[in-house]
Formats: sequence, C-alpha cells, structure tokens
Amino acid sequence: MDAFYASVEQASKPSLRGKAVVVGGLGPRGVVATASYEARVFGVRSAMPMAQARRLAPHAAYLVPRFGLYRSISEQVMGLLRTLSPLVEPLSLDEAFVDLEAGGTAWDAESARRVGAGLRAEIRAVTGLTGSVGLAASKMLAKIASEQAKPDGLVLIEPGTERALLGPLSVRTLPGVGPATGDHLRRAGITTVEELAEAGEDELVRLLGKAHGQALYAMALARDDRPVVAEREAKSVSVEDTYDVDIHDRVRVGLEVQRLADRCVRRLRAAGLSGRTIVLKVRRYDFSTLTRSETLRGPTDDPAVVREAAARLLDSVDTTGGVRLLGVGVSGLADYTQEDLFAQAAGERVELPDEEPEREEPAEERQGPAAERRWPAGHDVRHAVHGHGWVQGSGLGRVTVRFETPGSAPGRVRTFRVDDPDLEPVDPLPLVPSGPRRPEAADRGAAG
Repeated sequence: MDAFYASVEQASKPSLRGKAVVVGGLGPRGVVATASYEARVFGVRSAMPMAQARRLAPHAAYLVPRFGLYRSISEQVMGLLRTLSPLVEPLSLDEAFVDLEAGGTAWDAESARRVGAGLRAEIRAVTGLTGSVGLAASKMLAKIASEQAKPDGLVLIEPGTERALLGPLSVRTLPGVGPATGDHLRRAGITTVEELAEAGEDELVRLLGKAHGQALYAMALARDDRPVVAEREAKSVSVEDTYDVDIHDRVRVGLEVQRLADRCVRRLRAAGLSGRTIVLKVRRYDFSTLTRSETLRGPTDDPAVVREAAARLLDSVDTTGGVRLLGVGVSGLADYTQEDLFAQAAGERVELPDEEPEREEPAEERQGPAAERRWPAGHDVRHAVHGHGWVQGSGLGRVTVRFETPGSAPGRVRTFRVDDPDLEPVDPLPLVPSGPRRPEAADRGAAG
C-alpha cells in the first residue's frame, strides 16, 4: 500500500487530498509513522523525529494514528490477497508476500502481470486506495520491484534479468544492509550490488562474518530461496509506552508497569496464548535501556502472575533520574496454560476488568490535565447539529473541527469548548460506501 496511514487520512478527509500529511506521535518525543508523498517532497520520512518533520514541513497536517481503521482496511487487502493464493505472508499492516504459483493464479511473467494489474484494480475498488505491486521470482526481488513501483504502479522483473537489474543498485537496497553495514562496506570500497558480487564470498565473510557475508553474497547474485510462509509463529507479545515527561515518582512507575502487564495479558488472551518468560523494558532519562526477564515454572496468562513478576523485575532496576519508556512482554509462548504456583489465588483464573479501549495515540498524547476528554488531532467526532467531522486541533479549552466525510466536498471549520455536550468522539466512516463493487474489480477473469 502506498504511504498507507497518510493515504487513509487523505481518503477520509477531502480537505487533505493532495496536501502534505504526516501521521505519528505529536508529542515532543513523537516519531513519524507515515508521511504522504506530498510531505516527502520536503524531506519528511518514516521514523523521523516529529520535531524535525515540523521544521521541514511546518504547513503539513499532523495527525494522530487511527490504528483501528488502518487494521480494518488492512484486513480487506489481505482478504484480496488470499483469494490469489493460500500462501500469503504479511509483513505489516500494509505489505505482504504472495506465492502466486502456489495458488495456481500465475505460472509465467504474462500471467503474473495480469494478476498484478487485477489486484491493483480490486484494491482501489474495495478500499479507495492505491497499492503498488512488485512481481519477481523471489521474495527479495519482489520487494525491490514493489519499491520501484511506488507510488501506484506495477514492476515485473523478467526472469534472467535479475543480475543486470541489481548490479547498479546501492548495497543499501538489499535486506539486512542497514546504515552500519553500509558504512562498513563503503569504507571497503563497496557501494553497489555489482561491487558486492565482485568482492567475492571470502572477502565478504572476512568483512562481515560468516553468516552475514554468505547471505549478502547470495543476494548479490540474486539468489533467494526463502519460501513464502503463510503463518508466522509469534515469538513474544509485548506492549510499551513512551512518556512525554520523564517519570520520577517510583510509585507511579510501579503503577504504569502494572497497567502495561494487564494490557500485555489482554493481548495474550486475545491471541489464545500463554507464556513462561516475563520481560520488563526500562529506558531511563539518559536513553540507556535496561531489559530484565524472569522465567516461570510453566506458561501462564494470569494477570496476577504477570503483574507480580513484572514488579519483581522492576525492583532490580534503578529508576533514579527518571524513566522515559516502559514495556512489559511475555515470551516462551504456548497455546495452553499451566497452574502457576506463584499465583495469588491458587487454582483460580484471575479475570481482568473490562478491557480499556486500545489507545490510538502514542503515550505522549495522553499526558496533561485534560486527559478525561481528549481530542486527538485527526480523530472522528460528531456534533449534534453539524454532523460528522474530524479534529483539526485542540488547546486552551477549545477544539477545532472540520465537518466533512469521505464522500463530501471539503467541509467548514468550527471551534467549540472541549466540554461541549453536543460534541462526541465516534468511529470512522468507511472510505468506500458499501454496495455493489465496480465492474472492473468484479470481473475475476480479468485478474487472471
């Protein structure tokens, strides 16, 4: 999917179409989750500190993520992919590998091209958004092709042309070559994939170690036999929060850890899992990050057990000076539970209270005195008189709302008191009205 989060926001907000949009945490320590292509012109990129993004694109629209909406649209797209093949390997909400041969939908370059074109039409019809398709004989090459296809395109790497296409590309194009490895190779005079291949396997092993060197040499020769794996087994379940203001109060740190433990258990139970190893993550005021873990006698999904273990782990961490991030995780996963002798109520399954709603905004957006009634920028509201809209911004006891819907013209802006009884948060509206699908997407034969 192309600039997925930002594209969803543009599709749902007519006044932002064609404008620079940045989605992410809006606090001082927030980072960019996605930037629209209009924002990228100014140098804004994913994972960039939000403060830097604001300096580069001060006039962009800055919005808090709406992950619930993104997940629902992702499920629609993944459903389309699964009609093409039983082997679909999601990488994230907006990206996946698909083995077309396993689904019998493509057997050569031409049939693959037809499937890709049909898929792009279906994505647009079902979601109203654009996606880019990369077609190739391996996962690595398909990923590279999809990046070359962006935005809103299709690139097919013809069999037999792989080495010629890879040769002039930067070594950073290959999976596993990050900034540190890229700099190490550059100092050795290796900047392109062709130079990587020419260096030879022995030299790359000497420079990078056996496993990494052998893997990169194989990729430089366009060798990648990794299969598409339909279901990836989860290795851990975790949650974490970053705080706008460092937490110095030890009691509050403990309460935050307990809250995170409960959230982690909710995720465990939602996935039908349990785990043996409890992990605590603490990032301190000086950016040093400490990780502590404790392995239990058997797998558990008991919140009391996880809370107690996390509290014990916290006792071993010095939080003097303040804490900026906390996280609780569970690993050593299993699909069963075992009576845990550490439970406070032996033999009884501890139930959690009603689940707190999944928070859409990062932790830094949740601080401040108005926490009882938050109006995150970009989130949906409804006014008793003016109808459906979205929050443009809030502060000083006021909230500014633009009233428009995905199918309307750009709407008018009005400002209200943050406690206006006629204004309430609501769920997002669908990007595409429900009803018969458009003809170009309904014809499955055209998609191969």
